[in-house]
Amino acid sequence: MQVPSPNTREAASMYGTVVAIFLVILVATLQSSAPPEDPFPYRIPLDPEGSLELSWNVSYAQKTVHFQLLVQELKAGVLFGMSDRGELENADLVVLWTDGHGTYFGDAWSDQRGQIHLDSRQDYQLLRARRTPEGLSLIFKRPFDTCDPKDYLIEDGTVHLVYGVLEEPFRTLEAVNTSGLQTGLQRVQLLKPSIPIPALPADTHTMEIRTPDILIPDQPTTYWCHITELPDGFSRHHIVMYEPIVTKGNEALVHHMEVFQCAPQFETFPQFSGPCDSKMKPGRLDYCRHVLAAWALGAKAFYYPEEAGLAFGGAESSRFLRLEVHYHNPLKIQGRRDSSGIRLHYTARLRPFDAGIMELGLVYSPVMAIPPRETAFVLTGYCTDKCTQLALPPSGIHIFASQLHTHLTGRKVVTVLVRDGREREIVNRDDHYSTHFQEIRMLKKMVSVRPGDVLVTSCTYNTEDRELATVGGFGILEEMCVNYIHYYPQTQLELCKSTVDPGFLREYFHLVNRFNGEEVCTCPQASVPEQFAAVPWNSFNRDVLRALYGFAPISMHCNKSSAVSFQGEWNRQPLPEIISKLEEPTSHCPASQDQSPSSHTVVNIGGGKG
Repeated sequence: MQVPSPNTREAASMYGTVVAIFLVILVATLQSSAPPEDPFPYRIPLDPEGSLELSWNVSYAQKTVHFQLLVQELKAGVLFGMSDRGELENADLVVLWTDGHGTYFGDAWSDQRGQIHLDSRQDYQLLRARRTPEGLSLIFKRPFDTCDPKDYLIEDGTVHLVYGVLEEPFRTLEAVNTSGLQTGLQRVQLLKPSIPIPALPADTHTMEIRTPDILIPDQPTTYWCHITELPDGFSRHHIVMYEPIVTKGNEALVHHMEVFQCAPQFETFPQFSGPCDSKMKPGRLDYCRHVLAAWALGAKAFYYPEEAGLAFGGAESSRFLRLEVHYHNPLKIQGRRDSSGIRLHYTARLRPFDAGIMELGLVYSPVMAIPPRETAFVLTGYCTDKCTQLALPPSGIHIFASQLHTHLTGRKVVTVLVRDGREREIVNRDDHYSTHFQEIRMLKKMVSVRPGDVLVTSCTYNTEDRELATVGGFGILEEMCVNYIHYYPQTQLELCKSTVDPGFLREYFHLVNRFNGEEVCTCPQASVPEQFAAVPWNSFNRDVLRALYGFAPISMHCNKSSAVSFQGEWNRQPLPEIISKLEEPTSHCPASQDQSPSSHTVVNIGGGKG
């Protein structure tokens, strides 16, 4: 559609009339273009008050996402989009705005200063705009990959969604700057796997593990811990499905939830319900770490494969469970009570296989460290062929789900299956990982691991805002690199992780002293974190540490659930040899595309005057 020159008031008036008429035609003709009835199975609130709600569906056949944005009270407009880490600068946006006469819908982007520009290619397609009793409903769609350099590539992992509210009309879209708007971000996995839902057994029972009508603290972030216990004499069962229970009205505050089973070596655990960082929290609760269930915003019910279930109950497991709920309350809303939690669906008729959970990646050790002021430093942990050969059954195991985990500086996580020295397939990958959004994700395709295979887990970190090295450990300011894989049949192998050989790290500190003339104490009384804190982080010391992690032998933890290692020599093991790597996905976009001025590509208009 050709837009007349906006140089004259008459032309602008004519344009507003044309586009308003076009909306009426658009809604009538595109009504059938919308997805089928009840088309949006996934739903999240975007803002803390829940006044903006996003629903979506995924078509892998068309490689397209259909969105529905519900705006409860439209003011002068709204923007929605995606960016690398949730920033409003350099974001891919769709905007509904008014100039006081007409209301317009367009594909846009923001520059480094936050100024918004109409995109020269309109890849967001408006399908329907209408007012409902709940508010204004916008239905639109966009391909995963538009081949537009200004657009965000929608991938399998975490997507950082951004939004903003326009309080007043703007003469042109270019007059809008995101710095002056009420804005926010939300994280979600848009590309949910298309997996058939298995039928539940007829004898399935349910158990609800919920917070006991607590008062949500009026602070931005709260992790609430609640201890509960299974009934006396609760026998061994299989969990076959679980789903979230979110108290009505708190959908925008309950960010994610996990249920952990406590360690069986303790007969009792003290009752507790309060903030997880409370000084009143009993120390024994730190031994409740075995994950039974995990949910995050946007996720629906989690189903186990029909042939497997997660065992809980019985004489060999603890009766005590810990529920942890993360409340995200940036507006410090007061007076909200909550009884959210997770509903377990379980059966006493045990399935053919027990599901298991195995830790891959790096040992929680300070010998693995990231220098300060790094933009993309990579650490890698190994589950070696020697360990899988010894610990896996001859028929192997089948991975059906995965939960990636780092702390605050983690940016990317990937686990790759290696067989006969060749990378074969990705187990799980998240190129936009955030520690603030963790969920157990079903894999699109099961990954089978055979004895003798290698599993390589790599994490990429950003420490640009840190002055000291970040060492591995349990603290939130320390780092981890873990993939909790969910698989069957369960084996005795619970932890298959590595770390650099400590002797080679000592040689690194000696080298730093020798070549830098610095006194990095390598005496026994100096801890590894203290030695890293004393390193002068010039380019030489950074490059040598990176090289050390790339060639030095490793110490393997090939451990049973009892924390006892499988029999064998696990220190000073050579790094697995990888002779070929998987090719990075390549773009199928044409080398060049026709571009037209952005003023010629306003697509659709939303009804009304805002």
